[in-house]
Amino acid sequence: QVQLVESGGGLVQPGGSLRLSCAASRNIFSIYVMGWYRQAPGKQRELVATITTGARRNYADSVQGRFTISRDAAKNTVYLQMNSLKPEDTAIYYCKADLDGYPYWGQGTQVTVSS
Repeated sequence: QVQLVESGGGLVQPGGSLRLSCAASRNIFSIYVMGWYRQAPGKQRELVATITTGARRNYADSVQGRFTISRDAAKNTVYLQMNSLKPEDTAIYYCKADLDGYPYWGQGTQVTVSS
């Protein structure tokens, strides 16, 4: 099992930046895929970005070139650097880990992009 705790959300103006963190309760070295998802009001949860143990990254088209996912195994943490934020990026952002074929989710962190 693994517990995930997200942090770093908040209110930011359009064009601004935020960095989200996802701290895991165990070593993430053996967790093949970790990722970030988001859910806006009235919409389904959607993939934002994933990263594998081999540092292979995958991004949603809507965030490509603006967001960067990274993982630090020494700190058991996955990050999401978000630049050039837009109002449509407003959502609750969730961290996910796939471990032994089972998905684990964090509780989410709110990101609001507004002037």
